Amino acid sequence: MSTARPSKTRWRRSCTSNPIDWLQAAFLVISGLPKVKTTAEKAENKRQLVPSEGASRTQPIFSETRESAMRRYFYDSLASYLSLYVRAEDQVVEIDPRSNGLACRFANYRAVSSIATLKTAGQSPPDYVLLNGTIHYERDIQEMLNELQQALEGSERILFVYYSMLWKPLARFASKMGVRARTPEQNWIAHEDLENLCYLAAFEIIRHDFKLLCPIPIPFLANFLNRYVAPLPFFRLFTMLNIVVARPLKSMREARPSVSVVVPARNEAGNIDDILARCPVMGPQDEIIFVEGNSTDDTWEKIQEAARTYKGPHHILLAQQKGKGKGDAVRLGFELATKDILMILDADLTPPPEELPKFYDVAVTTKAEFVNGSRLVYPMEKKAMQFFNIVANKFFAGAFSFVLGQRFKDTLCGTKVISRAHYKRLAAARKFFGDFDPFGDFDLLFGAARMGLKIVEIPVHYHERKYGTTNIQRWRHGLILLRMLVFAARRMKFLGHETLHTR
Repeated sequence: MSTARPSKTRWRRSCTSNPIDWLQAAFLVISGLPKVKTTAEKAENKRQLVPSEGASRTQPIFSETRESAMRRYFYDSLASYLSLYVRAEDQVVEIDPRSNGLACRFANYRAVSSIATLKTAGQSPPDYVLLNGTIHYERDIQEMLNELQQALEGSERILFVYYSMLWKPLARFASKMGVRARTPEQNWIAHEDLENLCYLAAFEIIRHDFKLLCPIPIPFLANFLNRYVAPLPFFRLFTMLNIVVARPLKSMREARPSVSVVVPARNEAGNIDDILARCPVMGPQDEIIFVEGNSTDDTWEKIQEAARTYKGPHHILLAQQKGKGKGDAVRLGFELATKDILMILDADLTPPPEELPKFYDVAVTTKAEFVNGSRLVYPMEKKAMQFFNIVANKFFAGAFSFVLGQRFKDTLCGTKVISRAHYKRLAAARKFFGDFDPFGDFDLLFGAARMGLKIVEIPVHYHERKYGTTNIQRWRHGLILLRMLVFAARRMKFLGHETLHTR
């Protein structure tokens, strides 16, 4: 195979309307790599749409024999970024793809020619709908999004991939120099424009990521720039790719689902009766699940006695955890839960159970898919939280907001709410983050953020503990939180190729 540099004519012909192809051509000249057909040539000559009946494919929709080093690096990186959300078992549908770059990089990938063919007989709704560069070529983006809104069920997540406006002058310069073919007028929109268009079409943006400072696979340098520098506040302004996760907003649910309130209890014997007396009724058939964990007082006996004598409206379930930590207790309680909405109530009653209906009212609408309590909005009682705990909470809230891509004011409030359906998906992918969260809060927060769930915080009043002492060990648990923060940053913000999964 010849490795001669491509001629000027071949170089020009290799450039297409794809914003990365002119860079690919430059890389060919610099590196002396053999000529590889470009995106447009492959799309024109070898593109095959999925069958009209929409059956899942077992082979890529494009025939492809090889990739240039730069193209392979670009699509490996893009697939890695998208795989943060798209797990191996998830169904991803790309609408009107303009290249074969992602076809072989997802385990359950399907391509359709248009939004009209998104709904096909016998096909369940996809988990993710991918619009890779689509908004650059649409004459009327709002009309396209309106059509997409009508075609979705409501549970899907939309993945927008589009190029930064800062790269537009480079593309135009390449066209003037003859490096890149002149193309019909395209859309180069700012993120604020996409936000407005999504708002008009009833889509809500959940997360916005900035990726790829260096699209050329320069050894060591490209990985350093793209993994560790690109996500940082100043440098992300110069990145090439915008990746946006959005959800369709559908009409509110009419049903009033029942609730499973999980109460992890360790050394909380003096609070059991108050929990049963004060826990409000929210759904038609609510249940309270006590999970006792290695208490040194008579908490377990008190729970059993209270369950025998309780005459209230809730169904009572009891369990003793075999493992350790609140996180293990929460997971056991959620496994035992039978209702549609899952809640956590701390047994120390510092966040009052009377405020749980606020969480319920938000969780049963389209306002949120994961509800987190915040103790740092309203004034708290004097001894409710020590000064250094407040400082640590504020630090971790800011750090996790940066890593997870959604705003948090208080990540350690014990009151959290998620639907049972979402929790099942979250639990199935728990191995991505591992099992080292002793609190249970971050296991849920990490999973919800990775799934692209809409997370909303509700302010709660925070009271002093009336019985017993806290189970939190400030400095030891603080170090665990710091370790979890670093781990989450590597898995969700400073991404390498470890998220990749292929056919």
